[in-house]
Amino acid sequence: MAREMKQSIHNLFSKDQVPAADGNSETVEILKDYYIPDYILLPESETEQGCSVPECPVIVFINSKSGGQLGGELLVTCRSILNRNQVFDLGEKTPDKVLHQLYFNLEKHKKNGDNLSAEIQRKLRIVVAGGDGTAGWLLGVVSDLKLAQPPPIATMPLGTGNNLPFSFGWGKKNPGTNHQSVKAFLEQVKDAKEMKIDSWHILMRMRAPKEGACDPIAPLDLPHSLHAFHRVSPSDEMNEEGYHTFRGGFWNYFSMGMDAQVSYAFHSERKLHPEKFKNQLVNQTTYAKLSCTQGWFCASLMHPSSRNIAQLAKVKIMKKPGEWIDLHIPRRSIVCLNLPSFSGGLNPWGKPSKQKLHSRDLTPPYVDDGFIEVVGFRDAWHGLILFAPKGHGTRLAQANRIRFEFNKGGADHTFMRIDGEPWKQPLPMDDETVVVEISHFGQVSMLANTHCQSRSINAPYSPSSTEDEDDGYNSNEDALEEEEGSEERKKLGAADTFRLPEDFDVAHLS
Repeated sequence: MAREMKQSIHNLFSKDQVPAADGNSETVEILKDYYIPDYILLPESETEQGCSVPECPVIVFINSKSGGQLGGELLVTCRSILNRNQVFDLGEKTPDKVLHQLYFNLEKHKKNGDNLSAEIQRKLRIVVAGGDGTAGWLLGVVSDLKLAQPPPIATMPLGTGNNLPFSFGWGKKNPGTNHQSVKAFLEQVKDAKEMKIDSWHILMRMRAPKEGACDPIAPLDLPHSLHAFHRVSPSDEMNEEGYHTFRGGFWNYFSMGMDAQVSYAFHSERKLHPEKFKNQLVNQTTYAKLSCTQGWFCASLMHPSSRNIAQLAKVKIMKKPGEWIDLHIPRRSIVCLNLPSFSGGLNPWGKPSKQKLHSRDLTPPYVDDGFIEVVGFRDAWHGLILFAPKGHGTRLAQANRIRFEFNKGGADHTFMRIDGEPWKQPLPMDDETVVVEISHFGQVSMLANTHCQSRSINAPYSPSSTEDEDDGYNSNEDALEEEEGSEERKKLGAADTFRLPEDFDVAHLS
């Protein structure tokens, strides 16, 4: 009797309609085009017969703590129109465990001759709803899986900046969470085009200080984002006795200086008073206020750590294998940019004309060309130029590697930021040099929507970007102009690099 009842319940929820999530008597249509059956999702499940092949099977990851209450509302909606077992709350299950289990199940069923598993694996797409930190988490996990055919990723904006979603046409504003809005978003996911983007490996090494600690300090000393620096384990091949080595990866940008200091102040305030940060507009207003209080608009008198980058470090770039070039950066902020979106959709590099590119020995800023754009800013007044038509920062260089060498006496700390996640970096005060090096390492697949801002070297005239724009406002300043066998660049993080600690609160991730 119990078995028959269980089967009846299973059949009920396997139909095309289920009760609405809000408890109303109305029913909600199950979207079969995206539906993945339980036997593929759950371990130890028997193969189900008669299941149709979905046109666009998706796995959905949602940071329920992002976007105020929007994350939680979105979770409820997605679970009501899809199989609830294909929609995951990142506060409950980590994506690395979910995807390892999913691909284990797929391979198992494929070996048993299940054609549906093969089709789902071929067509699978991932949706991640959250801020830039959450999106970067998923990109890191997928990179770590090292799949022969990794699933492309679509990003739903639930954060404050939302640079990753904006770069690929998914917008900057927080989306609707009702059934029609989610259905419309999934239809866009189904029609989206795949686009490769460069991944960037970042490594920092310093001699263990005689006094004090040198671990990165996240806002309010809480565990920092997984794709920012993490110290490698003693058993890691990159560990070197007597030194502390940190590494990680990013996909949008690395920045250092005053902008990272403002971001650090914002994240600290948000973690101290989360109840005040429930609205995207309020968040952006608070960010603007902190830009003033942190000295971003005035000379660095009270904030010595925000002094010019040239006073903190020597900077070198590499464009050709084995050829390091010194780069002078008399700026308070430097941005190493991979995508055309920074600080909520601004483009520091801009769109230089063909004439400007030729005269400066630059190339168009593609997201998959193995080069990163290096931009500098004097202060926030200089940064305001980005709001002007065709405005941009000081274009310093393009490179496939960039190296910062911090020497004694520059400062006792600096502020850094990766893909929206800031931290305060202590610097040893002894005679040893601290080295931070960024290098190109592989690619991941994103899903590009109709209004995609990013440009691919394989499709330079698509999607909605304009070729050959003349420079408008510029800084009126001239910019200054793969090493073999590098063990330090052998891999873009190990699994531990992109795995959050067991006690990590996802609410602290954007």
